[in-house]
Amino acid sequence: MSHPLLSVQNLTIDFASHRGNTRAVDGISFELNRGETLAIVGESGSGKSVTSLALLGLIPMPPGQLASGQARFQSELLGEVDLLKLTEKDLRKVRGNDISMIFQEPMTSLNPVHTCGSQVVEALRLHTALSEKEAKARTIELFTEAQLPRPESIFTSYPHEISGGQKQRVMIAMAMACRPALLIADEPTTALDVTVQARMLRLIDDLRRQHNTAVLFITHDLGVVAEVADRILVMYRGKVVEQGKVLDIFSNPQHPYTKGLLACRPRLSVGKKRLPVVADFMREDVGGQLLAQPEPTLPLPNEAVAESSPDVENLQLHNFGETTKRFPVEHGVEHQTPPPAPPPAPPLKGGEPLPEVLTSGSPSLQGRGPGGGAGALLEVQNLQVHFPIRKGFFLRAKEYVKAVDDVSFTLYPGETIGLVGESGCGKTTLGRALLRLTEPTGGRILFEGTDLARLPASDLRRRRRELQLVFQDPYAALNPMLTVGEAIWEPMRVHNVGGSRTEQKARVLELLRTVGLREEHFQRYPHEFSGGQRQRICIARALALQPKLIVCDESVSALDVSVQAQVLNLLNDLKREFGITYLFITHDLSVARFMSDRLLVMHQGRIVESGPAAEIYANPQHEYTQGLLAAIPKDSLADIEAAVASRA
Repeated sequence: MSHPLLSVQNLTIDFASHRGNTRAVDGISFELNRGETLAIVGESGSGKSVTSLALLGLIPMPPGQLASGQARFQSELLGEVDLLKLTEKDLRKVRGNDISMIFQEPMTSLNPVHTCGSQVVEALRLHTALSEKEAKARTIELFTEAQLPRPESIFTSYPHEISGGQKQRVMIAMAMACRPALLIADEPTTALDVTVQARMLRLIDDLRRQHNTAVLFITHDLGVVAEVADRILVMYRGKVVEQGKVLDIFSNPQHPYTKGLLACRPRLSVGKKRLPVVADFMREDVGGQLLAQPEPTLPLPNEAVAESSPDVENLQLHNFGETTKRFPVEHGVEHQTPPPAPPPAPPLKGGEPLPEVLTSGSPSLQGRGPGGGAGALLEVQNLQVHFPIRKGFFLRAKEYVKAVDDVSFTLYPGETIGLVGESGCGKTTLGRALLRLTEPTGGRILFEGTDLARLPASDLRRRRRELQLVFQDPYAALNPMLTVGEAIWEPMRVHNVGGSRTEQKARVLELLRTVGLREEHFQRYPHEFSGGQRQRICIARALALQPKLIVCDESVSALDVSVQAQVLNLLNDLKREFGITYLFITHDLSVARFMSDRLLVMHQGRIVESGPAAEIYANPQHEYTQGLLAAIPKDSLADIEAAVASRA
């Protein structure tokens, strides 16, 4: 009987800090055979990524430390080795050649001072005998296979010049360049729209079939797992709580945590007003006690939030612009006082009452306006954003990329419009143009009757407190030199809102609790949080000024499904309570269906279809919309059975 390609036994990893030791991975064991796909599933912070990084020796020691365990790997270059005991010299031979990895955050994985093509060429030249010319040709071929538009142009582009989804596809092309024996895919499709996600999953599966490559697929999306995995390993707080074949896990999950993960994801066929969360399933039937206390997150339904009553006046804060040491925090205090209700949102223009807030699946608001209810909050008229492509000796603009091309729509108070489309279609550019973070080429942006496109810079800064943006990449959106408390407090200082310093500090703590973080997180820095926690910090910062309109640019794409459900419920709660209006940009059509009253489908810079969300999903008219819906992963038992049969 052949040996498994990878055998991990009793892997235990700790992290040391001034707060004490944290056990990130607690004695996990698994095996992976050649040509097999094993999916590791769990919430953010469960130990999935730490496990994969340990296999490649990418955890810094210290603060990380290997408590115990081994990882036997059948290397083509070195024979059978224990990956956890290899020297750095031997690890460099294994990385990229025997084992490749697709990282979760492409912006932090790609070198910003080198072009995308040169980084792939470097990997090919390091591990193969290809010449410079051959490596370039192979890179363009890989970019084509990864479905990147204009591969020759992407080759010479820097990471900041392409979209988040395109950066992820560059990472996939780089990882697959040397045809490794083991491919570790850490959330490889998180930033991708459904059509590109379907192509990438097929591409990874083709690599597995053609080269008998084993795949360790790390994800929070069980819908994706159903199509690509042979077996599933479910992790919770560093431990394996359940494992088995895909069909067995989906048809008969045993652990309540697994049941919660399966129930959290929005589904196209179900128009729920509220998503269940994992904590709902972690309760015993008798007594309502938690089987295991989850990481503190958002408030449970119908339950007061336990919290402390801090001495706000004596809370130590950093001075902005200064680098100072961290302050100790206290732990282990029982808290009982429920949080105070946040102050009401500012009234709409003219003192008019807030319109009736709509829930998911509500009728279209297209008829609302001067003759049908509340007036428009935002009117976009023939908006254009064109980027010049400079060529020639004198750098004259010969061509233009029409990122946003003659887009018009209306957004009403208390409404959520979902903006969906493939990566690179112009969604993010449109969202940034509304706040003039990207200057529009033409058109009008009427916010409460004021044309933001023609507003002087000083007036625009004052109006921006009413329009906030939650960025796609939470790590890039946060200043690494500021604690998260300072990051949330900063916009209140800049706009001089929220009352006295004491009241502002109390508001920051309240916002941290609102998005499911603890008060001691005030003193921590962005690098000390997971990707999902960083995104919740960005949402808290957007809420700090009590805006009338929030542009959510892929605001939940970095979150696992359990936290995603909590954040989506939170956004809907804020909408119902305070009449906040959302432009919800997403590539996940299931999330868009759950959140949106109306839907805009964007393709190549234009709106190709719009209307009530329920109607578009039930009867899409444009062939592009039909293709988007067809690419959504199927997670019914019949579909899973068919996928398993096709992999046999």
